[in-house]
Amino acid sequence: MGGNSPCASCKLLRRRCAKDCIFAPYFPSDDPHKFAIVHKVFGASNVSKMLQELPLQQRADAVSSLVYEANARMRDPVYGCVGAISYLQNQVSQLQMQLAVAQAEIVCIQMQQEPIMVEANPQMVLGQADDDDQAFLLQNQCFNFANNNASSSAYVNIHESLKRESIFGDI
Repeated sequence: MGGNSPCASCKLLRRRCAKDCIFAPYFPSDDPHKFAIVHKVFGASNVSKMLQELPLQQRADAVSSLVYEANARMRDPVYGCVGAISYLQNQVSQLQMQLAVAQAEIVCIQMQQEPIMVEANPQMVLGQADDDDQAFLLQNQCFNFANNNASSSAYVNIHESLKRESIFGDI
């Protein structure tokens, strides 16, 4: 950066910002928090080494990744981003399970309504006693499934997960 204002890194480390400062293009002086958190988690020396090993066109993406990981590490020092990813994957699995339960309930409700439609049309009932017995058993199985599943707790889980504070915060 040179002459005017030192970059956030040089400001925080209280050193003179040289014109070839590796941090200057990625940590401007108007955003000191960005470097402070990266420095706290990774250390300025390690960040400098990482950036020097990368080609110029990849450095900006690397800095973005370092800032993101540093923010995640501040929230979860052990797992960082992996903890957030794991949490979200678990949430997706729970929601997929709840969706499957809801779809099964819809099928059961449709099966419960289907015999009513058959009874309304007497031509369809003639000669189908075996099919009616099977429909009756299926209807009872669906009714038992709908009454015994954990769908009510699934709805509570969705509501509770939506009430929780966002895992990402203000990044």
